[in-house]
Amino acid sequence: MDFKELEKRLVAFRDARGWGRYHTPKNLAISAAVELGELLEHFQWESDEEILEAVKDPAKREAIADEIADVIIYLTLLAHELGIDLDEAVERKIEKNGRKYPIRI
Repeated sequence: MDFKELEKRLVAFRDARGWGRYHTPKNLAISAAVELGELLEHFQWESDEEILEAVKDPAKREAIADEIADVIIYLTLLAHELGIDLDEAVERKIEKNGRKYPIRI
């Protein structure tokens, strides 16, 4: 699935429930930050090794995946509201990063 398809599905899901009036840029940005905080709770006080061990548990892995999905959902809806094409934005950013951080051999 590409970002355009994801955006289309999320907007249809939102609009079918009448949530569009709540999805202002400010509210969506705040919601993305809140969900990112919920994701970070899974990592707080844990070492990288402990985290990698914990995600072997399917329930823990699903809980983390759900929080990652929530962040992506809100950011996708935010991009929609701001008229930002995520496919183009990500490609452009990868290109910028490639110029800023060239491969050094």
